[in-house]
Amino acid sequence: MATKLDESARNAALEGLDGWEMARNRDAIQKTFTFKNFSEAWGFMSRVALKAEQMDHHPEWFNVYRTVEVTLSTHDVGGLSELDIELAKFCDSLAY
Repeated sequence: MATKLDESARNAALEGLDGWEMARNRDAIQKTFTFKNFSEAWGFMSRVALKAEQMDHHPEWFNVYRTVEVTLSTHDVGGLSELDIELAKFCDSLAY
């Protein structure tokens, strides 16, 4: 089971992530990804969806054309967990 990251662990994890920021008014991280076109954005979302199913940990996201906004938080623990950090790193590995 996931455990909620304390402030120190959260800050350390964020330092290791490229472009991810704390969400306003909640214990979550977010990032906006921009691709060349809709097809690339959709492909990114499809690959993340497969990983999310494997992890049983699903992102909150919003897509318009070539932009995908991703928010990660672990609802079971009421905030940020190591699962969010793992999925954020996976997202980054696909986008670059």
